[in-house]
Amino acid sequence: MSQIRAEHLSKFYPVALKEPGFVGTLRHFLKRRYRQVEAVKDVSFQIEPGEMVGFLGPNGAGKTTTLKLLSGLIYPSAGRLEVAGHQPFKREHAFLRKITLVMGNKQQLIWDLPAADSFRVNAAVYEIPEGEFKKRVAELSEMLALEGKLNQPVRKLSLGERMKAELLAALLHRPQVLFLDEPTLGLDVNAQVAVREFLLEYNRRYRATILLTSHYMADITALCERVLMIHQGRLIYDGGLEGLLERFAPYREVHIQLGKPIEKDRLEQFGEVRAWEGLEARLLVRREDLVNRVSRMLHELPIDDLEVREPAIEEVIGRVFADTRLVTDS
Repeated sequence: MSQIRAEHLSKFYPVALKEPGFVGTLRHFLKRRYRQVEAVKDVSFQIEPGEMVGFLGPNGAGKTTTLKLLSGLIYPSAGRLEVAGHQPFKREHAFLRKITLVMGNKQQLIWDLPAADSFRVNAAVYEIPEGEFKKRVAELSEMLALEGKLNQPVRKLSLGERMKAELLAALLHRPQVLFLDEPTLGLDVNAQVAVREFLLEYNRRYRATILLTSHYMADITALCERVLMIHQGRLIYDGGLEGLLERFAPYREVHIQLGKPIEKDRLEQFGEVRAWEGLEARLLVRREDLVNRVSRMLHELPIDDLEVREPAIEEVIGRVFADTRLVTDS
């Protein structure tokens, strides 16, 4: 049985239109006109228990709206939705005990109090017995390397430590489903790595289902074998990272090391020059042309070394959302 199931899920918002100036304000007051914004349009997917799935899309694509629908914060305009055997918008107590939502730009911890005090509030809300509460705090603080930090006021913790404490607070009731919206937002590289390692271990230990949004592609590639990609409210891809490359990146990267300098226009005969500095260059070559172009490079250019690679996933996704033709064709 799927842990998360969305069928033709949609969310529409009426937005009031207002003309500038006094007359526009008066008309807006007397007779408002609205337009309908489609934040999520006919989205369908399933996520199985224990899966870690990345949720990708540019700003305004509908990622956060979808997470709010899944967690029951907002009501769907159309479609069916089930999470952990419940309809999220009903906000039943049994449902709330099974999920958590962590947003990297929001905080639940009280700024001037130690994190441990906020944990006690959560324990009371979720009716966690004292002995079990202490056991869970000890276990999670060890996994997150937060020992000795929980009795300090939250404002005195580093950004990375605060994010770890937010995760601890959100996982204290041991939810089955985790909705994570930019959990590494603003963190330095070391803190990002620590959060990723924790999520991997938490998933392994408790078989939690995780849906993760992030602008840091390293989060997605390190944690998720499957990704959902949304654009302008529509789901345009559901599959593995390798499949994403095959579908949206019909080219390979060719890295070359030259034996002597050449003119850039000579390189442009062989592909799209993405980087060129000194004796090193990086070109994009369409897959169907790869064998012929590489053969010509080796024959016609003063090459000391040549390597063919898959393009970086960040670049692929950037090209997808920059090129509306790719999105339309999908």
